Amino acid sequence: MEKLKGKLASKGSLLGLSMLLVIVLAAGCGGGDSNLNQSGEGKLEVVTSFYPLYFLVTEIGGDLVSANNLISAGVEPHDWTPKSRDLITASNADLLLYNGAGLERWVDDFRQGLSKDSKVTVKMMSEGISLLDMNDEEAGVASSEDHHDHDYDKDPHTWVSPKSVLIEAANVKDALAEADPEHADIYEQNFATVKGKLEQLDQQYETALSQVPQKNIVVSHQSFGYVARDYGLNQLSIMGLSPEAEPKAQDILNIAKFVKEHGVKYIFFEELVSDQLAKTLASEANVDTMVLNPLEGLTKKQEKEGVTFFDLMASNLQNLEQALQ
Repeated sequence: MEKLKGKLASKGSLLGLSMLLVIVLAAGCGGGDSNLNQSGEGKLEVVTSFYPLYFLVTEIGGDLVSANNLISAGVEPHDWTPKSRDLITASNADLLLYNGAGLERWVDDFRQGLSKDSKVTVKMMSEGISLLDMNDEEAGVASSEDHHDHDYDKDPHTWVSPKSVLIEAANVKDALAEADPEHADIYEQNFATVKGKLEQLDQQYETALSQVPQKNIVVSHQSFGYVARDYGLNQLSIMGLSPEAEPKAQDILNIAKFVKEHGVKYIFFEELVSDQLAKTLASEANVDTMVLNPLEGLTKKQEKEGVTFFDLMASNLQNLEQALQ
């Protein structure tokens, strides 16, 4: 609110006031068609790049934060690019939080496009996570390298593992407390609740996945490298890190052979992209398909039903446990 008062005082004219109101109203509509946006006077205004960060901000920030998520429900983050209205939204915020690790390829240009008088602080939330190198076998490379997405040096999908989300949640808490030190104790308390839930999920993943007889997961989109690394699994992907990365026919045959030889019972697909390739491979290998959610965002139906990030993580574990028997 103080930021707004300062801007009004500096205009000193009715025309200036009118122009400012237009900007403020435009910022209130930031993200365009997103249903996740909130508003509230006197609150810390935080813009997030995608759903997992939005969820952490709302959980840790609570009533002290007005959160605005740039990407709408049902939109795959790899396909998304910002619009001019998103620049207006971010320019008028206190914080802009993004994942990093290569996920938001637009972020550098986006920062350059922010308003020159913007006071927004931009922070990367994957800081401190040990990233998977795409040349490392732990990243879950498929049997043929021809269809790999060589534009990625690191695997950006840090948020799929509870162990990584614990680090990101702490980063969110620190960012909120630094921007709003008056309420640092409240952010710390809210973080403690989130941390407890994530630690419980982590323990459930540890216990369940250490006991399954099958350790190979075959996925449509190469986004579960951190789950594989953290819980002793082996990821094999049909496509690369980007859902648009198309495999060759030989890749499909190679993976089908792997599935048959290793007794894999399910091919995992995700909800925000086409399941055609997963079904093709499952048919070729004579196995079933199952959803494994990359946790990048909610579908509109999930958003309407009040499904949360924690719900999706728990559902993923259930499906992994069933598929790996």
